[in-house]
Amino acid sequence: MADETSENFFNEFLDDYFAESEEHLAIAKNRLLSIEQFVGRSSVDSAHLDELFRSFHTLKGISAMVGLTPAEQLAHKMESYLGALREGRIALLPEGFEALIEGTRTLEQVIAAYRNNETLPDIESTSEIIGALTGTQPQTGATVQTKDRAHAPEPAKVTAKKQWRFVFVPGAAHAAAGVNVNSVRSRLQNIGEIVRSTPLIQEGEIAFEFIVVSEASVDDLSGLAESGMTFSPLVESAPKPEVEAATDAVESSNVTASTPPTASASVRVDLVRLDQLMLFVSDLVVSKARLETQLKSMRGSISAKDWRGLQEINAALGKQLRDLRNGVMRVRMVPIGEIFERMRFVVRDLSRETGKTVVLEIKGADTEIDKFLVERLMDPLLHLVRNAISHGLEGEAERLAAGKSAAGHVCLRAQTAGEVVIIEISDDGQGIDVDEIAARNPHVQLFSADGQVDTAQLLKIISTPGFSTRDRVDRASGRGVGMDVVHQSIAELEGTVSLETTRGQGTLFRITLPLTLAITDALIASVGGQMFALQQSAVNEVVEIDPKSIKIMENNEIVLYRNHVLPLVRLSKVFGYERKESGTLYAFVVGSGSRATALVVDKVLGLREVVVRSLTDPLLDIKGIAGATELGDGRPILILDAMEILSVAARN
Repeated sequence: MADETSENFFNEFLDDYFAESEEHLAIAKNRLLSIEQFVGRSSVDSAHLDELFRSFHTLKGISAMVGLTPAEQLAHKMESYLGALREGRIALLPEGFEALIEGTRTLEQVIAAYRNNETLPDIESTSEIIGALTGTQPQTGATVQTKDRAHAPEPAKVTAKKQWRFVFVPGAAHAAAGVNVNSVRSRLQNIGEIVRSTPLIQEGEIAFEFIVVSEASVDDLSGLAESGMTFSPLVESAPKPEVEAATDAVESSNVTASTPPTASASVRVDLVRLDQLMLFVSDLVVSKARLETQLKSMRGSISAKDWRGLQEINAALGKQLRDLRNGVMRVRMVPIGEIFERMRFVVRDLSRETGKTVVLEIKGADTEIDKFLVERLMDPLLHLVRNAISHGLEGEAERLAAGKSAAGHVCLRAQTAGEVVIIEISDDGQGIDVDEIAARNPHVQLFSADGQVDTAQLLKIISTPGFSTRDRVDRASGRGVGMDVVHQSIAELEGTVSLETTRGQGTLFRITLPLTLAITDALIASVGGQMFALQQSAVNEVVEIDPKSIKIMENNEIVLYRNHVLPLVRLSKVFGYERKESGTLYAFVVGSGSRATALVVDKVLGLREVVVRSLTDPLLDIKGIAGATELGDGRPILILDAMEILSVAARN
């Protein structure tokens, strides 16, 4: 039992390691791009160098704790190089900057391979390059002379340090008091330099051993026993070679000074636990709906006074439940800038590969979205950014000839609008050559009667698997494996993609996604005696339609709507129900611009908060059905997918 507990604890610790590594790698990438402007100069921005140094210092330490030696060694090499830059012993040359970029990429690959139980990539060549640039390649009996000795510590200070062995055994009591491996490591870093950290198994329990070099005395360390640590001195450390001792002491003092002992204001929570919490809230929403149904059945059997009291309680419960739902959703929310910032590395690589100068602009990076959606947005955004640079932006000479700036601009924007988040990827390039696409697809009508481009039809064509405007394969664009992936990935997230393009001016892709997929507000309607739900975020407005105003054009029903033609799609026809004519018709207007369509229903029953249940049975995998819900009376109600219904109607 103890072995199983230890294994579970170590697995949880590994999850923390991967999460923290991801954070520090993201910081490192961002700061590396920030110091690129200093390549070849005599000095580099110290704030960015300090942050880079801290990130790789932490990556070295936590990699050692999980036994990932290649990551520890590579992070140490990069830390040493950055330390030399901070001290001014070397300059940031182009080859050094490229080595940092390659080292970061390799470090990310090593950690990813370890996480996926794959063969670890070789770090030898990258380590040798960084070591050679730093001047720290192992040389037997060699000494290095430095020009500036002002930073070197006194030999007496180095030899006065002692090595201490600390052992920390995690437990429930320590965790409840906020004491964990990370807080222990922070405290030890503040008293000296952690030269080694190793996970252990002690009497069937996970423990962590730290070897710390410090000038502290026994009295100075006595307070650490309250944190669940035991400690004992080791033999006094031997004097280090002068230059190595100086480097290590400077690194240790800088890290200590830049990381004051402050308590963290955030807590990492496994997404699975948040999913479970959202499931509990979903069950409460269903119970609340059942309570409302039961109250309605009691309306005539209790007094007006008692009825008002029950209604007040029900209303208060509804408000509290909505607040709880919003609170849980906020916990799941993360800034979309988390993936926007990753695109900077992508843009840099593609800019160098294509020879195009590209400026990436990010707006709305603090817009929050469900963590579940963020994890699945990486591939679609990656494809769209690649397409913008490869297909959209012209070369420098072509841009100058067209009166544009030499550098192309790609912009990532995000904003929330009600219950949806809107993400836009735009460029100021040449736009899509609609004439060329029309020539390749003569059977498709891409232009309306007034000569306007049908962007919905255009998007459908370029999202066809295998479609490409390139005859040559390259790493940036591929062969038609981009837009179909984008369309499919966004559709799986209950989102939509729209397109705007102007020849010679640029292209914009707009992704609209629900903020969360678990609980949503939905409009309830009846069609052919059956009830359906449609997410409110997918509906622009609800309209009444006079049957006399309906016109027939090419076997399709249309009405005039705000000086535009609005096509009608009867859900009774889509699902094969008997059509019942009754006075006024009601319709949900979905889509926008030329894609706006009215979904006609028999009656609109109201707006309800519903829990979205996915349908996993392959026999229920029907186009146009996004899931199911329950309104409290025990009967399942299907949730419609508006965009899929329009596609089904178009095929019929």
